[in-house]
Amino acid sequence: MKAESVEEQISTTDRLARNKIIAYSILALLVLSSAFMVVYQVYLYRHDFREFNTHMRDREDINAEWGRLLIEQQTFGATAQIGTRAVTQLRMYSPPTAQTAVISLPTTPAK
Repeated sequence: MKAESVEEQISTTDRLARNKIIAYSILALLVLSSAFMVVYQVYLYRHDFREFNTHMRDREDINAEWGRLLIEQQTFGATAQIGTRAVTQLRMYSPPTAQTAVISLPTTPAK
């Protein structure tokens, strides 16, 4: 009877030790997988942040180009306004070819 009880204690102790090893192994795997997931999430964050910065630079370039186009549009609009006001308010006009004289300067020989 003592032999059976000793064997049961040994098998129970072995079973408990095996269960502890399995539990610790599972916990270690969970900790490692959690660490790898943290590293992966940091990688994704940095990748997305780089992409975000690229898009922000593109946005700034497009806004600068938009400002230049607005200035160009205002310049062309001002030219038309100047021509219209010159004709209406100052009664300016382009002279006909009969009233146009072309003056050419004499060319000097190169020395």
